[in-house]
Amino acid sequence: MMFNGHAPISRINSGVGLTVYSDKLGQQDNTMFRGHFSYHLKNVGSGKLGLGASIGYLSSSLGNKWVAVDGIANDQSISSNTVSAGTLDFSLGLYYHASKYYIGLSSTHLSEGELKDMSITTARHYYLMAGYTYALSPSIDIIPNLLVKSDAASTQFDINVMGMYKNMLWLGVSYRADDAIAPMLGYRHALKDGRSAVRIGYSYDVTTSSLNNYSSGSHEIMLNYCMKLKKPLPPQIYKNVRFL
Repeated sequence: MMFNGHAPISRINSGVGLTVYSDKLGQQDNTMFRGHFSYHLKNVGSGKLGLGASIGYLSSSLGNKWVAVDGIANDQSISSNTVSAGTLDFSLGLYYHASKYYIGLSSTHLSEGELKDMSITTARHYYLMAGYTYALSPSIDIIPNLLVKSDAASTQFDINVMGMYKNMLWLGVSYRADDAIAPMLGYRHALKDGRSAVRIGYSYDVTTSSLNNYSSGSHEIMLNYCMKLKKPLPPQIYKNVRFL
């Protein structure tokens, strides 16, 4: 489960955000809270440059329901009881956005925090992303993009292509090298107030690696609500000679 919320602070050319996610992988449960801040530099070339940073807290626990296999009973790094630990987490990023393209570079787990009671250290991760919008017709845009993920030990590529119809309906596919192909579709509905919109999306990961002998794939559902905050009107002051 992942929740993201973000909003601009136009007065100081900045933005703030909050991320909460929870993940369970086998015996390990992870929960992360992150607060974000970004500062935006306008008129950098033909676009805008964002400088971002976040600070968060990672909480993790490891269960004790292990299946006995050769050697695991003598592994002193695996506790026979449920253990938990937490650590602070820091991230930095750059994001450049123009009318037709964007590129971003970021790094998470910069501090490589240690979960001492679990004999685990978080590995620093690096992300590079880029995308371009090509107008195929007045109603249809083709949007290819690339995401590269690395922890300096292994690197993974995601290549995506999406078709957007009238900024309302999209259909696409994502390819993750040596791992999966994920078709996706979604719909954006503008609300009657003219300032808000709801987006819903779905994708299905079809496993292409040898894990397909054990995994039938995975589903992902996205729900997004966006609203434009209405700036309050400044107070009006009227002068009348009757009240002087």
